[in-house]
Amino acid sequence: MKKLTHKEEEVMGILWRLEHAFVNDILNAMEDPKPPYNTVSSIVRKLEADGLIGYEAFGKTHRYYPILKKEDYRADVLEHFVDHFFDSSPAELLSYFVKKEKMNPDELNRLLEEIRKKGEM
Repeated sequence: MKKLTHKEEEVMGILWRLEHAFVNDILNAMEDPKPPYNTVSSIVRKLEADGLIGYEAFGKTHRYYPILKKEDYRADVLEHFVDHFFDSSPAELLSYFVKKEKMNPDELNRLLEEIRKKGEM
């Protein structure tokens, strides 16, 4: 799967949150300064052409919905990120956060408990 542009990710994020939306709904959910309507419409049409979103037609207007699941995209992007920046090592990623003091001991203990539970399966 190819990486989406920042604006494509923004539109997908809105669709994942709203589940169904017209272009105006997407535009209204965007942060200021909002892009022009035609820009958002073009992004939506590209995402639809790429098979990442679908639509229901209501006369001349379309209501869009995500086909690409957020979890699938997140997994793909995160795997690429770990491969590219952390030598394919999730442990290196976690170590980075520990060293930068971005994780506190409670969070680490919670993760360790999740790892233990997974090992028991």
